[in-house]
Amino acid sequence: MTCSMKNLNGKEYKCFFELTLLVIGGKWKPIILYFLFREKVLRFGELRKRIPEVTERMLTKQLRELESDGLVHREVYKVVPPKVEYTLTPIGERLIPVLESMRKWGVEYEEFLYDGEVLKGDGYEKK
Repeated sequence: MTCSMKNLNGKEYKCFFELTLLVIGGKWKPIILYFLFREKVLRFGELRKRIPEVTERMLTKQLRELESDGLVHREVYKVVPPKVEYTLTPIGERLIPVLESMRKWGVEYEEFLYDGEVLKGDGYEKK
């Protein structure tokens, strides 16, 4: 079965799996979504602290794309200094089971790589 090319808001895809990867693909988007799920509301600086490896420019870019795709809501408060909060939208929250499954697979894969063990120690995520 061949699929015809579709175009939605500048995203070209042939199947729904490809569309999903276009929307959440990349290194940082799933991590951003996961932290927003866990914390419910985060400001930009709080996200930076939780993901110190991401540059400010990349975090801004990824948040803008997630907002443009309707997964993240950006609330701007008209105060000095400016205050901006990010939350998941209802459709963004529907991705959480997918991300949880990906995390679970990551645990299983680490166990596979290390003969049934999960790496432990300071700074490691708990199983």
